[in-house]
Amino acid sequence: MNTPEQLPFPDWLRRRAFTNPDRLALVTGRDQITFGELDWLADAGSAWLSRRGVQQGDHIALYLPNSVAFVVLVHAVSRLGAVSVPINRRLTSSEIDWQLRDAGVSLLIADDAPEEVISIDRDQSAQLRLQHIDPHDPSSFAAQGERVPETFEYHRSSDVHSIMYTSGTTGRPKGALLTYGNHWWSAIGSALNLGTHTDDRWLAVLPLFHVGGLSILMRSAIYGITVVLHETFDPEHVNRSIHDDRVTIISVVSTMLRRMLQAPGSDPYPAWLRCVLLGGGPAPKPLLDSCAETGVPVTQTYGLTESASQIATLAPDEALTKLGSAGKPLYPNEIAILEGASPVDPGIPGEIAVRGPVITAGYHGRAADTAAAFSDGWFLTGDAGYLDADGYLFVLDRRDDLIVTGGENVYPAEVEAVLCAHEAVTDAGVVGVTDEEWGQRVVAFVTCNEQGWPEPDDLQAWCRSWLAGYKAPAEFH
Repeated sequence: MNTPEQLPFPDWLRRRAFTNPDRLALVTGRDQITFGELDWLADAGSAWLSRRGVQQGDHIALYLPNSVAFVVLVHAVSRLGAVSVPINRRLTSSEIDWQLRDAGVSLLIADDAPEEVISIDRDQSAQLRLQHIDPHDPSSFAAQGERVPETFEYHRSSDVHSIMYTSGTTGRPKGALLTYGNHWWSAIGSALNLGTHTDDRWLAVLPLFHVGGLSILMRSAIYGITVVLHETFDPEHVNRSIHDDRVTIISVVSTMLRRMLQAPGSDPYPAWLRCVLLGGGPAPKPLLDSCAETGVPVTQTYGLTESASQIATLAPDEALTKLGSAGKPLYPNEIAILEGASPVDPGIPGEIAVRGPVITAGYHGRAADTAAAFSDGWFLTGDAGYLDADGYLFVLDRRDDLIVTGGENVYPAEVEAVLCAHEAVTDAGVVGVTDEEWGQRVVAFVTCNEQGWPEPDDLQAWCRSWLAGYKAPAEFH
């Protein structure tokens, strides 16, 4: 009998192209591509990769913007039994070079980025080859699109699909190994929470090199829904697209949503927009209140690279009754709050621990880090939060960022979220500095928009209107 790790998944795109070949898979500003056409392009991409020596088990880096080529190559790499390594386009040249070597990449596929951005240290990366392509021209693959007979039509649940690098909050980033099983259960858990509609269109404006963006591509093929793909985030463009492209679901972070609501064309959103998934950390309560008042269907989520995107999401019909919560764990995953190795009572903050089939198989080449990340089957996220009496998760911050002032705990992300909700503030960072009387005091650094610099007393009053007095920054810079 096959164990769950051995059960094969059929190629998701191939199966979807067989079932719904004429259904739209991808809409960009330039192209509309059906699942049948995307399947053909993935075969052409497989042939293109094979002619460049890509074999089963190879690690293939993608340094590309949100584009048709990125989507095609993710599926094409998979068909050869190779592993995708998306590269964050915001990294410096030295950071990129380190990740390429750490991941054991054999081929880097890039757009026409300047040589100094994707320069390769040949002394350290002698086996690494670089291939430039036009990311917006599918004919790059279609010119010689013969089928490769050695493509993999099935993958085991435990096979590695992609290596996604963490943000590196402590030390060097680590490459999380995400399996086909991780991506499958992430998609299934989300579908069981949000439901799926045949006319769903998911707007992908998050970078595809982040797990939140990549997961949308997996869900598109598994569900058979359309991805509306934007290369970059522009709030006015997003608002127009929601109307013109009949977008039903969008994934954003708080800053993006705030800019969308402030941009022209945001009010009101059409009735077919049924879910705004809000991730990326604790959301400002003023922003959530504004969404509730204007009928924006915002649904908070909690996830991380190591959980293949969301692991908890508030159900859409609970958005108002559990404002500020990231919801309950998506089926069949579990969440616990630990202090040390022991669970704590509801309402008590501690470290968020998660387990389930969405959790990474470990970190590439880092056995010690992998072992340290798990405790008795639980993955230790390093994030702080609490569960209420009904089992709903409330996320606070990174545990390591905790500020203790006068014996009270202050989570910087909570204060930053409130500051960013102020009409004059575009960004904020909050830290604790040593204070002889209180142990630490809260200090904020903010950047402001064209409205100009508000008075520190006004910012402090704003914070005190939403937060306990001890959480309000004592200084503003």
